[in-house]
Amino acid sequence: MLVVRAGALTTVQDLGRPGYAHLGVPRSGALDTGAYALANRLVGNPAGAATLETTLDGVRLRALAPVTVAVTGAPCAVRVCGRPAAWGAPVWLRAGAELDVGPASAGLRSYVAVRGGVAGPAVLGSRSTDLLAGLGPAVLSDGTVLEVGAAGPAPVSGADALRVPGPPVAELVLPLRLGPRADWFTGASVARLLSSPYRVSAASNRIGLRTEAGPPLERARSGELPSEGMVLGAVQVPPDGLPVVFLADHPVTGGYPVVGVVPPGPALDAAAQARPGLALRFVPA
Repeated sequence: MLVVRAGALTTVQDLGRPGYAHLGVPRSGALDTGAYALANRLVGNPAGAATLETTLDGVRLRALAPVTVAVTGAPCAVRVCGRPAAWGAPVWLRAGAELDVGPASAGLRSYVAVRGGVAGPAVLGSRSTDLLAGLGPAVLSDGTVLEVGAAGPAPVSGADALRVPGPPVAELVLPLRLGPRADWFTGASVARLLSSPYRVSAASNRIGLRTEAGPPLERARSGELPSEGMVLGAVQVPPDGLPVVFLADHPVTGGYPVVGVVPPGPALDAAAQARPGLALRFVPA
């Protein structure tokens, strides 16, 4: 596959590198794990095959050999050689055909799976691009040629696309399990955290979802923590008091207190698709 138009930020992503935090390596991997898994199912790939993760404005690819692809995640227009093609279903490309994945009409990130998976060397068992640690393939640029692995079983029905929730449109609701450092904040500010609206900040990225326009958390104690381990979904509170939800490329340690954790699952997938300006609420898990 030849990258004709790389888009704003298109990376190679699989299930990431779990188990290397002691080496300072984040998990990384696809942010919307449900959409990623669906894309692979649709083309008959094994669960851990590498796909492309686009951001907001899609990507354009040219098939250098016949391939089957599928696009999931953020809804978008899909075209092959300028003609409309299916979103959320297997699409066959002849050699020389161009696949255009258009801008997201909702959400942020689309996933492009190719039958056989995106190939190439793995780093610590993964082909994921890690923007924080700088591991894995480079961010895609125009002219990049992507290797494709050997094809697996036959693609499955596009009806599976109905089984993955779409991106949040009106509001993002994140369940929050308090701790381990909730006692570093006043009880009143923790209560406001769980009852007040926030907004997704434009400063959000693959490292974390930043918030704005909500009540800052107030400290109940002064001083700073020694750096301690961080996990996916940890809600860290920097000095401005506005919570940050750690996503796949998060640092493995941090010194700001963690007021709670958003459990892995559909809520974090939805956070990966939350556009700047979207209303956000934390609710007790």
